[in-house]
Formats: sequence, C-alpha cells, structure tokens
Amino acid sequence: MKYDFETVLDRRGKDSIAADRVPWDEKVDEGVEPIPMWIADMAYPTAPPVLEAMRRRLDNPSFGYYALSDEYYDAILSWQRRRNGVEGLAREHIGYENGVLGGVASAVQALTAPGEKILVHSPTYIGFTHTIETLGRVLVHSPLVRDGAGVWRMDYADMDEKIKTHGIHLVIFCSPHNPSGRVWEREELERAMTVFRDNNCLVISDEIWSDIVMPGYRHIPTQSVSEDARERTMAFYAPSKTFSLAGLVGSYHIIYNRYLRERVVRQSEQSHYNACSVLAMHALVGAYSPEGEDWAEQMLRAVDANFDYACAFIAARFPGVKVMRPQGTYMLFLDCHDFCASHGVTIGELQRRGVRAGVIWQNGEDFVWPETIRMNLALPLSQLREAMERLAKYAFV
Repeated sequence: MKYDFETVLDRRGKDSIAADRVPWDEKVDEGVEPIPMWIADMAYPTAPPVLEAMRRRLDNPSFGYYALSDEYYDAILSWQRRRNGVEGLAREHIGYENGVLGGVASAVQALTAPGEKILVHSPTYIGFTHTIETLGRVLVHSPLVRDGAGVWRMDYADMDEKIKTHGIHLVIFCSPHNPSGRVWEREELERAMTVFRDNNCLVISDEIWSDIVMPGYRHIPTQSVSEDARERTMAFYAPSKTFSLAGLVGSYHIIYNRYLRERVVRQSEQSHYNACSVLAMHALVGAYSPEGEDWAEQMLRAVDANFDYACAFIAARFPGVKVMRPQGTYMLFLDCHDFCASHGVTIGELQRRGVRAGVIWQNGEDFVWPETIRMNLALPLSQLREAMERLAKYAFV
C-alpha cells in the first residue's frame, strides 16, 4: 500500500483517551503492554493529505477571526457527490456543528420538549443514550433482530407499534449502524422511512460512519430514498471517524427542509460556541480531497483484512461467541451469551479477563444489549493478532 497502516504508534502521553485510560475498574497486569481497542478512534497515523493541508495553513502565521471558506463548502459538495452520489445539494443546505452529537442535541432540543419520547434502535450507541437522557428526553428502544444468517435487521412492526403506543414524533436513526456494523440496503431504508412518514415522525440520521463501508457494500444517504425522506430528515456527517479527527472537532449537517434547518441552526447558535476551528476547516478540505479519498480507500482495505482475520479467529477459537462480520464501521460487536452460560462466567468477569491481559475492549452492555463486548479493529494487524492470541489464552478459557 502507498500509505502506512502497520506502524504501531505509541500514543501514550500524547493526548489520547484511548491509550491513556482504561474504561474499567480493573488494571492491566504488571509488565503487560496495553492494546487499546475500545473508544472509536483509529490507531493509524493521520492521513498525510490532512496533515499537508494543515501545514499549508500553519505557514500563514495568523489565526484571527475567519469565516468558513468556499473551499470548505466545495469540498463537502464534491465529497458527497463522489462518495454517495448526492445531487441537488447546495451550500445553503450545509451547516457546521460542533460534533455530530452536538448537532443531534440541537435537533432534539429544537423539535421536542423535555419528557418527550424518542425512538432509537438497540443495540444503541452510548452517545445517544447519554445525550438524550441529559436533555431530559426519554429513549424508547426498538431492538434489531438477527436473521438466520446472523445479520442484524430492523423490526418494522415493532417500530410502528412503539411509535404509536408512545406518541413518538422524532426518531434517531444510525446509518451505518453502530455498534452492529450494518450498512442498510435501499429497500430497508425505504421501509423504515415509510413507517416514519405514516406516523408523522421527523428523523435525525447519524451518518458519521458513512465513509467506512466495506467492499461489496454501499452507503445510501437516508435523505436520498424519497422526496419525503429528503424533507423530513436531518442528516449529520463528519470526517472524524474516517480520518480520526475527533480531537480537532468539526462536523456538519445536511438539512434540505428550510423550516427544520432554521430551527436546528437557531438552536445550535444559542450557545455562541458552535464555531469551527480554522485548522479543523483545513483538515476537512485535505480529508475530502482526491488524495484523502485515496487514503480512505486504502484504510478500508486494511480494516477489511482485520475483519477477515478476527472473524475467522473467533469462529475457530472462541466457542459460543457470535459475531456478524461488519459491513461498515471499524467496530466488532461480540455476543458472548452462549460462552458465558457454558463456562459459568459473567460478562463482567470475561471483560475483566481481557483487560488484565492488556486488551482494552468496551462493555457492550453500555449499548443496551446484554452480554456483549465492542472492539475497535482500526489498528495494525500485528496488534490485532497479539490481542486475539491473548484473549484465547487468558479470556475465552
């Protein structure tokens, strides 16, 4: 490959939550080198086109007030056209947000009142849970179901019933879905949007993972499946997952409906802190360049190879552990129910075994699904191999 996805970076002491924290009440055994595989950021070096764009801006030694540039908007328009086939998107439909969750929070506050109920799918991204609860709204979970091949699917009847029963008028949709790794097919999106239309529900669509789709699959923007979907959906995007830029802060919304857009923008502006950093602006331009796209394509091949290795290893070495090979994202969601039952261990003990062995993985039960673990596979293959061998020796025994 042209770019480097094999160098093991030492991120300790360099402003990395992933490397500097253990999200458990458990310590890594003395002398064991931790392998961070929990929070959703990459262990790969930042894409060179992003760094080059930032360096060019650093050559100008002035960082006074500024406005989002035409180049910024043009980069988003071009990226959405090239990656997602989006036509008819205009600059006026795009707005900056301090993070996708910040945009989701603004939309929730603009369009619901405290105490209102909002539909989400479970497993549920932990950020949705914390954000909505903090805002005083109530989440209603519609569980995904797994078909005979183990693929996660939406339960449209359950969605419809819960929307009606709870008087719901706002849905938070995750596409691709985190943590299951599903990339929704057009027919699935059309059926979901029909349920939302028939129940007069507005839709917040978190599409932060839209660029991380494995070979053979394609992300379809929720807004693109019908004219009605275009008008009732507020979509939120960012380069942060694709290019590991969360520390720079910078996301954006796409909202075609003028009424919804003005409500969200007004809410986002209330704090007077919803403003892009100049370096984050240039980082997006570098990320969304043709060179950035080339890096992203190579990154996808590296993650896809990791999925191949991990899923084969789990099938061969971790009896009783079920996993759907992800179609998108770089997260792997392990269902450990059968293993725990057959070995007489709790999911908490299993998770602690992994941490003691230096595999820093994430509690899947935080995603509202019992006896599960989430793992980040955007790391060098050598580290993944080491992590899996440790788990086989010390955790799944």
